[in-house]
Amino acid sequence: MFPPAFAKESILAHSKSEELILDPFSGRGTTLLEALLNDRHALAADINPVAYCVTAAKGSRPRVPRILDLIDRLEDGYNRAPLLRLEAARQALPAFFRRAFSPETLRQLLFLRGRLRWRDDPDERFVMALLLGHLHGESDRSESFCSNQMPHSISTKPAYSLKYWRENKLYPPRRDAFDLLHDRASYRLEQGVPKRSGHVLRCDVRKLGGRARRFRSKVALVVTSPPYLDTTRFEEDQWLRLWMLGGPPKVTYCAVSKDDRHDWARPYWSFLQAAWRGIAPLLRPSAVLVCRLGARGLDPRELRACFRATVESVWPTAQELSRSQLSKFPNRQTAILHPYSVGCRYEIDFTVWIPDPTPRPAPQSRVRRPCG
Repeated sequence: MFPPAFAKESILAHSKSEELILDPFSGRGTTLLEALLNDRHALAADINPVAYCVTAAKGSRPRVPRILDLIDRLEDGYNRAPLLRLEAARQALPAFFRRAFSPETLRQLLFLRGRLRWRDDPDERFVMALLLGHLHGESDRSESFCSNQMPHSISTKPAYSLKYWRENKLYPPRRDAFDLLHDRASYRLEQGVPKRSGHVLRCDVRKLGGRARRFRSKVALVVTSPPYLDTTRFEEDQWLRLWMLGGPPKVTYCAVSKDDRHDWARPYWSFLQAAWRGIAPLLRPSAVLVCRLGARGLDPRELRACFRATVESVWPTAQELSRSQLSKFPNRQTAILHPYSVGCRYEIDFTVWIPDPTPRPAPQSRVRRPCG
């Protein structure tokens, strides 16, 4: 993961205006948005529905009047919806939801969850993405979050959350989801939107070359941050947002992707090698790969060696343009509610030049040792 400044710096340093930028692990859509804002074309992909929804929303070009009118129509539809049906749906949810959100807020969320066609309609996807961004968070610090006290970055597990709220006598704030959407939409859209739209796919990175055939041999720069080794489970961490998109009202594992988290090094490096092979058809000659990686319980020297092995196994002529940069960070946002969790302690940035993107044949291809 990385901030907008990192993506912007990489894009300006390694690409020109009008060139195509790719992020095959799009996450929050940072690379795609920075590419569009800096006069580049952008292509992004992610297998997770939350990442796809948020990235695709950033890749569209909504207009303020149209979005505000949509929110007004949604609110009018909610006011005319059968209250008893929404209340019955609220009561049927697990106890976590009734302690996480006030009754009216939860009924509004249930209505929006069933009404927004985020998969098919760009405007409704934009509204859903806004809602996902403010679904939960530090409500004691900001009125822009719908939930009881939670981290903004991840959804804590139901049992842990209930225990924390009960021990600290915390109750959900009264929030009007439609007022919040009006306010956030106006703020976001008044900042301006990119002149271009981006292209976003929900797919496995290993299949991206086939799914994005129209972009073959066109990508000048890849700026990405794959899932870190033995660090987080996106599906577990985003379970509440996944519920909002139509998923089950509980934490799930490997329902979205079996590669959501790799606890062991060898399968992880094999996955990363397969990821490079998946994007290889999209790269043009002399493309550049900028990649930020992190890990838990792995020495930085080993991470460097294994990353280089995955790249060289696919692109034998690849060369690092600069020395990989290591950065450490002492704490994380999630510590506010989960002080005993242990996550990534460092990140390493790699910049690789790929003169010939044609991948080496892979029948018996394996990551070399020392990646045990």
